[in-house]
Amino acid sequence: MRTEARHIDLNGSHGEGGGALFRTALQMSALTQQPVTVRSIRGALRKPGLNAEDLTFLQAIGAACGADVDDADLRSDRITFQPRHMPRAVNTLLDIHAHEQGMVPGSALVVAQSLAVVLCRAGAWSRLTVAGETHGAHVLGYDAFERSTCRVHEVQGLVILPTLQTAGFGYGARGEISVDIEPGACEPLQWTSRGRLQECGLVLTHNGQPDRFVETQVEAARQLLSAKALDPEVEVVPVHARATGACLTIWARYERGMGSGSASIGKIPADQLAFAACRSFNDWHDSASTLDAYLADQALIPAVLADGKTVFSTSFITRRLITMAWVIKQFLPVKITILGREGEPGTVTIEK
Repeated sequence: MRTEARHIDLNGSHGEGGGALFRTALQMSALTQQPVTVRSIRGALRKPGLNAEDLTFLQAIGAACGADVDDADLRSDRITFQPRHMPRAVNTLLDIHAHEQGMVPGSALVVAQSLAVVLCRAGAWSRLTVAGETHGAHVLGYDAFERSTCRVHEVQGLVILPTLQTAGFGYGARGEISVDIEPGACEPLQWTSRGRLQECGLVLTHNGQPDRFVETQVEAARQLLSAKALDPEVEVVPVHARATGACLTIWARYERGMGSGSASIGKIPADQLAFAACRSFNDWHDSASTLDAYLADQALIPAVLADGKTVFSTSFITRRLITMAWVIKQFLPVKITILGREGEPGTVTIEK
């Protein structure tokens, strides 16, 4: 995907104005070999500037493509990133907590997924070990990543093989995952309608929770899903972690569709775990769209890498999706059409 080199200058407060804009800019710079300057990083958020998660991603993607990078530190609001070669395979340990002391927020899964869509072009097998949050509130968690994200990417020709080493529940937790990424060519996704249900699952990952709690929440979730004629395969996964915690994830796979919903105790009362997870899942499942809102974001760059037209529908058009599409188009003359309003269901089409 190498293009004629030109320097791209981006306002990091545009649109969503957060981490997704910053990561997308560096991903596209690495893939197209065009240098980029991002100013006003995370400028639309309450805490602007680079955080520990951003620094971890920046250092890893910079190493993969031999990039020249401005000196960057926590809260830096501007960086210039200049790749020297196409991404190469890596075998590395990344620790979000290495950048500051105390409770350090940052998702190991966000870092791994963002790197994987670049490293699939490295031409050789890569392995990442990432320390950070693995099961948190309102962020990609391990179970959704393994059972939904990786499966959608597999359909797109991107093979990611994750393993949970240690769970990190909640804000600032330190868990650890390992992820193997196979080299390969991305394929277009033609998912305009779901087709028939293939699988449905319920995963309760926990540490230090009493059996009664686990049984009660699993049964409550099963009853709520039964009302929608769903009979999930149940997995209860006790894990090692530094602190107690629990995360309930519900997922479903159709012939041409995938989605999930999760909830973790901490932000919600423990006895509401099943209801919160089902509510999150139903936001996608009740819409009849082919991808949930998070998967729509994650599918975008592999779709741009593919030869051929990609079409999918999503249950919720996020500002993050719109912003990522805007960033991509600063680097490539690709047509990304998003039909629908922000906050509503819509259809995404990608054509070169």
